[in-house]
Amino acid sequence: MVLEAICLLLDSQPDLEVVLRAQTAEQVLDRLKGFRRSGLVALVAMELQGEQDAYWLIHTLRERHPEIRIAAFGAVLDRPSISRALFVGADGFIDKRANPIQFLDAIRRTMRGDMVLAGVPRDWLGPITGDIEAESNGPGILSRRELEILTVAAEGLTAKEIAMRIGLASRTVTTHLANIYSKLEVGTRVSAVMKAANMGLIEMDAMSPRISRADAG
Repeated sequence: MVLEAICLLLDSQPDLEVVLRAQTAEQVLDRLKGFRRSGLVALVAMELQGEQDAYWLIHTLRERHPEIRIAAFGAVLDRPSISRALFVGADGFIDKRANPIQFLDAIRRTMRGDMVLAGVPRDWLGPITGDIEAESNGPGILSRRELEILTVAAEGLTAKEIAMRIGLASRTVTTHLANIYSKLEVGTRVSAVMKAANMGLIEMDAMSPRISRADAG
């Protein structure tokens, strides 16, 4: 019902049009294959259902379709949740309880390239900025995506297998691995996994016997 109401509202505007709609992250990515259109804004519901959550979809859209503007959308959950949505790639956040005028203004501003926080308490703005800076520059060194890739790499999977597991292109995984090696100042997969584990960045019960085979990829 919420989706139908949003579509009716957007389609009623002379300068806005709903061109794609989906109810899961997988549907979104599938329907974007081969889709070519400029000026798109993806409105991602934070309550997204399915195997992959809204944060995964936001980050994946940012990586695969950098030309698309992304607005996270939902009831204000808590400050860390909004901070995380922005950190993984959202261009803004819109409170689903915003009135129609505020909602449409937020969509248009997002389309123009503005950073939009519609319905977010004003006293959260400074702390949200601090949250994002802490995630980007904190003691963890590695980004969330790099930590995810390295955790999977610890299972001994090849770059191609990692790519299939988390839904990225093999070349993208290889690039991330190179960045990981550079940041950790190591030269191999085993060294990266061991150093990250020793630093407390990832948890690893035991080194996979396959990791020696995957080390080069």
